[in-house]
Amino acid sequence: MLGPVALRIVANRPDPALVTLPWHLPLEEWEDHVVPLPRGISRHVVRIVKVRDAVYAIKETQEPIAFREYRLLRDLQRLGLPAVVPSAVVAGRRSPDGADLDVALVTQHLRYSLPYRTLFSHGGTNELPETLVDALVVLMVRLHLSGFFWGDVSLSNVLFRRSAGDLTAYLVDAETGELHPELSDGQRHHDVTLATENVFAELLDLQAGGLVGDDTDPHAVIGRIKDRYEALWTELTGAEEFTTDEMWRIEQRVEHLNALGFDVAELDIVTDWEGATVRIRPQVVEAGHHRRELLRLTGMDVEDNQARRLLNDLAAYTAHHDLGGEDRGIVAGRWLTGVYEPISTMVPGPLRGRLEPAEVFHEILEHRWYLSEKAGHEVDIFEAARSYIDSELGQRPVEEPSDT
Repeated sequence: MLGPVALRIVANRPDPALVTLPWHLPLEEWEDHVVPLPRGISRHVVRIVKVRDAVYAIKETQEPIAFREYRLLRDLQRLGLPAVVPSAVVAGRRSPDGADLDVALVTQHLRYSLPYRTLFSHGGTNELPETLVDALVVLMVRLHLSGFFWGDVSLSNVLFRRSAGDLTAYLVDAETGELHPELSDGQRHHDVTLATENVFAELLDLQAGGLVGDDTDPHAVIGRIKDRYEALWTELTGAEEFTTDEMWRIEQRVEHLNALGFDVAELDIVTDWEGATVRIRPQVVEAGHHRRELLRLTGMDVEDNQARRLLNDLAAYTAHHDLGGEDRGIVAGRWLTGVYEPISTMVPGPLRGRLEPAEVFHEILEHRWYLSEKAGHEVDIFEAARSYIDSELGQRPVEEPSDT
């Protein structure tokens, strides 16, 4: 008779409910707890499960790989980089007949996230390939700025979240990654080359499956990867020279980086020996400028593009009510309780899994613009919300199980 299974769960903040999962079964045989959320293509067996109120993605792999990826994802989490959050490694799994089972890596499910194939199957626009590439490039640059060498860049290793009409990419597979104090140009260019090769193959596969039309040129799309990467990397890290009579250009450079969604934590400013020429280079660039600003004002934590859109609506609210002379935090509180929260509560329970609340608000603003253009006058935001919920939101596919 077999003795008890020596199950070992390594976790930073363990969830006791994880112990109740059927670890004695291979992951592909799990039925209970599995939730029907979209999963991307993976070389491993992956299941998304719900345990009480928590949703996890579980991947079977080899023990050294699981622990290495767990530690690396924790490092990325500490650096504030866009990656899935690791929860645990489950080792010591054995089947009832005593056979050893693969180690499982458990990560928190990224809410309202979608794999790239699901985005196409939901009827993506002709611009979707370029939008995906742009999001992938931003992710690559952010990881490279922090010294992370990916080693396996592809759309398959990314999850996407909607962000005010655009997409934000999150790293979901860090098996081949390495974290360094700083990357060499060769390491960065290697990742870019891998991205072009893998995305090209993925686009051809999408075309073969009828998810991408023949009017999409994979060569043009992958050419965009290199061009966008080099342009953004230069924008964020490139040195700029000007004379001492043009010191205003320092503030202009910072404002331009802010508009791109990045904050400059440090500037390296060097003048020549005569003091006539100034050379500046951003030393540390942090993403999420608008996100942090909205979080400071309202306590809301959303994607950066969503935050920028909400801040724009806050600015319009401030101007409309002539509140420019009041404390911005107080005005933000009035906007939050008087506009954003009442509109969010208008969405009925069965429709709350269609889109993230901040994305719903963004789409209501877009819908309001359309209605106002059609009517020839400004349409009330609550009227626009009712129209959008009735005519548009119910047509969207479910991206997250409703909490109600």
